[in-house]
Amino acid sequence: MPERGLIIAIDGPAASGKGTLARRLAANFGLPHLDTGLLYRATACALLDEGRPLDDIRAAVEAARGLALCDFDEARLRTRELGEAASVVAAIPQVRAALIDMQRGFAGRPQGAVLDGRDIGTVICPQAPVKIFVTASAEKRAQRRALELASRGEKVDYAAVLADVRKRDERDSGRSQAPLKMAEDAVALDTTDLDIEAAYRAACEIVEERLALAGKV
Repeated sequence: MPERGLIIAIDGPAASGKGTLARRLAANFGLPHLDTGLLYRATACALLDEGRPLDDIRAAVEAARGLALCDFDEARLRTRELGEAASVVAAIPQVRAALIDMQRGFAGRPQGAVLDGRDIGTVICPQAPVKIFVTASAEKRAQRRALELASRGEKVDYAAVLADVRKRDERDSGRSQAPLKMAEDAVALDTTDLDIEAAYRAACEIVEERLALAGKV
C-alpha cells in the first residue's frame, strides 16, 4: 500500500497506451485515476453541442470551468471526432489554465492519485515521485487507434487515422503552453513492441524502482 499522497504521473502521445497503463496501475496501487484527456474532450464536446467554433476562446473557457469529473459520457467522448477536436481545444492557453486547478485538486487527494495526459509530469504534478513517459511509433499507435474505433463500430480508414495521429503529435508538441514533452526525471517506456501485459509489467517495475529510490516502499 503506497503511503499518503503518492502521485503517479503518466504522459505520452495519443494511443501510446498510457490510459490503459494508468488505469491498471491505479487499481494495483489502490489509487484514484484521472484521464485528463477527457477534460479536453468534454470541453470540445460542449462547444460542438452548442454549435460554437472550437477556437472560440471565451466559450471554451466557460465550458472548461463548467466541467464536473463525475458526469462524463466516455463512450461518446472517445470518438475519433472528439479526439481531434480535443487537440484543438487543448492548444488554447486559457483553457489549459482553467483546468489546472481541477487536475491539481484531484492529484491532491489524501491517498494520492494516478493521472495521465500530456503535461502531468511537467506542469500539473512536477513534484510527482513517479513519472512515466509512454510512447510508441506513430504507425503502431495508429493501428491501435484504428482497432479501438473499429471495435466501437466506427468506419475506419487507417491512412486517415495515421494522418490524424501525426497531426495531433505536431499540434501537441508545438503548442506554446504545456507542450507534450518528457519531464527530465521521467522514465521512458516504449510500447511499440510490447503487448499490454508486457507494458504493464514494465510500468510496475518502474513504479516500484522509483518508490524504492524515494524510500516509499
